[in-house]
Amino acid sequence: MKILYHHRTRADDGQAVHIRSLQKAFRDAGHVVHEVGLVKQGEQEEEASEDSGSSWGWVSHLPRFLLELAEFGYSGLARRRILTEARTFQPDFIYERYAFGNAGGLLAASRLGIPFVLEVNSPLVDELSKTRGLSLKSAARRIELAVFKGATRVCVVTQVLGDILVGMGVDPERVVVTPNGVHPELFEYENIGGRPACRARSRRDLGLPSEPKEGELVLGFVGYFRDWHRLDLVVELLAKPGLSGLRLVIVGEGPAGDSLREQAVKLGVSERVHFPGPRRHDRIPELLTAFDIALMPAINAYASALKLHEYMAARLPVIAPDQPNLYEVVEHGKSALLVPSGDGPALERAVRSLADDPALRHLLGQNAFEQIGRLGLTWKANAERVVQVAKGLVGKSS
Repeated sequence: MKILYHHRTRADDGQAVHIRSLQKAFRDAGHVVHEVGLVKQGEQEEEASEDSGSSWGWVSHLPRFLLELAEFGYSGLARRRILTEARTFQPDFIYERYAFGNAGGLLAASRLGIPFVLEVNSPLVDELSKTRGLSLKSAARRIELAVFKGATRVCVVTQVLGDILVGMGVDPERVVVTPNGVHPELFEYENIGGRPACRARSRRDLGLPSEPKEGELVLGFVGYFRDWHRLDLVVELLAKPGLSGLRLVIVGEGPAGDSLREQAVKLGVSERVHFPGPRRHDRIPELLTAFDIALMPAINAYASALKLHEYMAARLPVIAPDQPNLYEVVEHGKSALLVPSGDGPALERAVRSLADDPALRHLLGQNAFEQIGRLGLTWKANAERVVQVAKGLVGKSS
């Protein structure tokens, strides 16, 4: 099939990983993908190109009111660009990653008379209202609802998010769950020297000795981190009696960094808290071999965590929040340990149980890895889901 993939993402973060990975999966399956975006994230598998759209960086520095107007105004630009590209490309359908205030894909698809498949990762009006704040919330809500309801199909990353959209008025028959995924072949460590060699290299890269001391275990987190991720609870754990053999490695960056460093110094554990900084995404599979226990202390109630699926593919035991969107992926005590979000004592109990039981760590990691295949938590499976849906729509009225 011929897929016109539209997005408004400029950042090279988890969003870009999702875009690149899904486009690669489409192409690997023999489909033709034409990308329309401010920055063409899918042109290179491992690193986004920086040619087109880089001049748009000034927009993010506008006052909030003007920023929202610019985001709304993008709809017209997107519609024109998609229509122009479509005249030559002749797509079977438009696939769009939803962006705040953007109706461009819907408008273009309506004009072209082809299916419009919308990927929704969060209810952005609600989310942005709580984070950056919105000046034109009512207008934004009307646009969002029109786009959600107008899409031929809506791909949501969790059923929890799908239920939220249905509650907003989206036809449940149009909702399809397509969670984040992984490329499993990137976690076949025997292809890159074997897991022990990868672990030694990764420990050095992350500022750890090549070989751990007796009784040492590494708690690991990957990603952008804010205060609400509750890594402060993990730093606090390191000062607890009987846990002096634990190290915490935080791969990434985020606004919570300074407070975490200050906390580590105050508690006298700064030598066991490591901030190696961000790494290119293609390095993450190998770097995960340096971890003994993978952490995700908090996550949005409707999100699908890319890091969780990568932890699972790396056969790591995971500690994650006890909430419905994660029940869709893991089972407590079988493929992860789930604890109430923000519950420090429960987190401590989970860490201690894994630290004291190597067999449990191995069992959880192996079961998590097998869950990837069982649930189809791969980009290949996601691409197949989308294409299967689209095949039933092509040639029909939306």
